[in-house]
Amino acid sequence: MAGKGTRGTVNDYPGFNANSDAETLRKAMKGLGTDEASILKLLVARSNSQRQKIATAFKTLFGRDLVDDLKSELTGKFENLIVALMKPTLQYDVSELRHALKGAGTCETVLIEILASRSCAELIKIKQAYKDEHDKELEDSITSDTSGFFERMLVVLVQANRDPEGKVDEGRVEQDAQDLFKAGEMKWGTDEEKFITILGTRSYTHLRKVFDQYMTISGYQIEESIDSETSGHLEKLLLAIAKCVRSVPGYFAESLYHAMKGAGTSDATLIRIMVSRSEIDLYDIRMEFRKNFGKSLYQAIKNDTSGDYREALLLLCGGDDE
Repeated sequence: MAGKGTRGTVNDYPGFNANSDAETLRKAMKGLGTDEASILKLLVARSNSQRQKIATAFKTLFGRDLVDDLKSELTGKFENLIVALMKPTLQYDVSELRHALKGAGTCETVLIEILASRSCAELIKIKQAYKDEHDKELEDSITSDTSGFFERMLVVLVQANRDPEGKVDEGRVEQDAQDLFKAGEMKWGTDEEKFITILGTRSYTHLRKVFDQYMTISGYQIEESIDSETSGHLEKLLLAIAKCVRSVPGYFAESLYHAMKGAGTSDATLIRIMVSRSEIDLYDIRMEFRKNFGKSLYQAIKNDTSGDYREALLLLCGGDDE
């Protein structure tokens, strides 16, 4: 995965020993009471691939399933976080998507966040894993559960056919900017299809130039136009794509900020982003958070959570930027 181990806050633990870790975890859960502190300190400090090895060692040594044991010993948000950390990275995205599409009501937030922010290479792997695991195409799950232009934009993203990164068609930059302008600000009613095609298929590098050109032509940032021209889930999805085009870490920093702002924390979002970005770009997300919201991500988590859940999140965060 791009940037693995470079901009993440979690890396391979040096001197790793799966058997010894498995024994430590067994001890922490055996007998009366659970030693939550030992569990969180150990698991947060290991990379995802190391956690998978610990789970294998745990079963080999004790004939028990580590995740089942963790679930029976832990509770609430702390349990959710630890179980999320134990899922293989790809499986975690797949299970979150499946959960968002299954049962009563669709969780659009999850679909938007994952499908707007993953690279084409990641999306191709997600689609394959989804099919292997659920014997159903991700696209079919999406089309049976969403509708309208929102559905169509998601379907475009799931094709994972965006132009290769770095590719810019200089002659098309001006045309795309004009097309977006005509489809939105210039038009009575919005031509959503133009937005879907351009935002869904051009490379990020190309789109950044289109956005600059759009600003020149219209006097508006593309986000302002999306905001005024579209609504509902489609608006949220187009905004997420536009923000990821500008900066994926910036997009996640904003999502984390909103997850912790105001009354009640969206713990599902907080857990998902912290876990899924911890080995990719959480360090960059921290930088963006500090720059855009005037406080560190560490302090925001500290003020907004409590108990073992907070301790684990703070360790994942990997430092304070105050």
